[in-house]
Amino acid sequence: MLKLYSAPLSLFGKKVELALGEKGLDFERVLVPFSQSKGYAPKHPDVLAINPKGQVPVLIDRDLRLYDSTVILEYLEDAYPQVALYPRAPDERACCRQLELYADEVMLVPLRALMHRTGPHPADAALWADWEEKAGRAEVALTEQFADLDRLLAGGRYLCGDLSVADIACFMIIFYAQRLGGPGLAAHQSLSAWYRDLKARPAFAAVTADIARADRELSVPVDGAYKA
Repeated sequence: MLKLYSAPLSLFGKKVELALGEKGLDFERVLVPFSQSKGYAPKHPDVLAINPKGQVPVLIDRDLRLYDSTVILEYLEDAYPQVALYPRAPDERACCRQLELYADEVMLVPLRALMHRTGPHPADAALWADWEEKAGRAEVALTEQFADLDRLLAGGRYLCGDLSVADIACFMIIFYAQRLGGPGLAAHQSLSAWYRDLKARPAFAAVTADIARADRELSVPVDGAYKA
């Protein structure tokens, strides 16, 4: 059986969990230690042995050991193609990969500026105010990115024809923006409908419920969280 090392609030771990769920693949999930005050500590020895960066997700399939969510998703598509999560045509497949990259490396940048909100407040109020000022600028950037995705959907059901890795990656960024009290989706009609439809799918519903449950146990409540 597949074994996945993930974490209760790992965006990229949950991204792989979504793909496994959509493909209908059984897997053993190992959650590594995490807290808002100490982060990922102590590091899981199996993760340290496999990933030089010491980060989840890590996937084991028989004798194969992989890290990095993109590498893992591409492997799952090759090894378990029965439920496809990438388009078949080379140009469409490239666009799908590029949208995943956009989510993981472009949209993630402003999202990081909101991540302090689930942790304990610092004793220095000025430090919190500085973080929130940066978060405000990040929310403007996220709103612009949401508008770009809204235009790309243009009333369509998915970003790349059928459900794909592009949808999974972009959904995870948008969902995390919502859990961190970021900008809502009401102004983006196509994106909002897409988000609602994805969230209702069994695999997405299970993963998002799991994250919300972990937030109740591990995180400081955030004003305006989960409003979309």
